[in-house]
Amino acid sequence: MPGMIDTHCHLYDEAFSGEEDAAVERAIAAGVTKLVLPDIDSKSREAMFSLAERHHDVAYPCLGLHPTEVNASWKDEYATIERWMGHKIYAIGEIGLDFYWSREFASEQEEVLGLQLELASQLDLPVIIHNREATEAIISIIKKHQHSNLRGVFHAFTGSIETFREIQKLGDWYVGIGGVVTFKKASIGETVKDIPLERILLETDCPYLTPVPHRGERNESSYIPFIASKIALQQGISVEEVDAVTTANARKLFGI
Repeated sequence: MPGMIDTHCHLYDEAFSGEEDAAVERAIAAGVTKLVLPDIDSKSREAMFSLAERHHDVAYPCLGLHPTEVNASWKDEYATIERWMGHKIYAIGEIGLDFYWSREFASEQEEVLGLQLELASQLDLPVIIHNREATEAIISIIKKHQHSNLRGVFHAFTGSIETFREIQKLGDWYVGIGGVVTFKKASIGETVKDIPLERILLETDCPYLTPVPHRGERNESSYIPFIASKIALQQGISVEEVDAVTTANARKLFGI
C-alpha cells in the first residue's frame, strides 16, 4: 500500500506532551506515512512547527486561526499569523465557524473566515474548514469569496448526503472522514456509503474523536487504519483501495 495520510491531526497538542515523536513513529509503523498539522492559534504554533521541522518528510504544517479562538481581540491574535508566513505551509486552516459552544462572536468569526479565505486564494493554498452547527453560514461565505483556486476540505464531516452535495456545488471540495464513522449510532456510517471515495480524505483530529475500538482513549494518527477499514466495509471495497484513492486525494489537495 502507498501509505495512508492523516489529513488532520494535532500531534503537537499538550495531550501528547513529551511523546510527540513517539506518536509520529507509531503512526509510521501503522502505515500512516504523512501527517497534515492544522494550526489553532499562537499558543501552540511554535510546537506545531517544531514537530514539523523534526519530521520534515512526514509532517506538513498549516497556518490559520481556529474559530473558537476568535474573540473581541481577534485582530491581535490574527496578526501573529504573519510572523510565520516565511515558513513553508500546506494549507490555511483550521478555519471556519463554530456556533456550538457560543454565538457571542459569530460576526467576528464570519469576518475572520472571510479574511482567511482571501488569504488562501492569494497564496493559492487549500483551506481546512471547521464546521459546528454553521453549515449554511459557511457555505454562504464561501460563495461570497469564491475564486478560481479556492478549494479545500470540510474536516470531521458528519453531515447528510444532501449537505455533501451542496458542498460539491462549491467546486473542488473534499470531506474529511474520521473516527465518528466507526461509532455505532453515528449517521455518517450510513452516509459514507454514498460519498464517492474520490471526495474523501482520512483524518483522526487527534487527540479527539477516537475511533472504535479505542473510543474513550486519547486518539492518535496510528488509528487511521480503523477509519479506513470502516469506510471499506461500508462501501464494499478493499482497504487497499481506500488507501490508494484517499492518499491520492490528499496528495493532490495539499501538494504533498
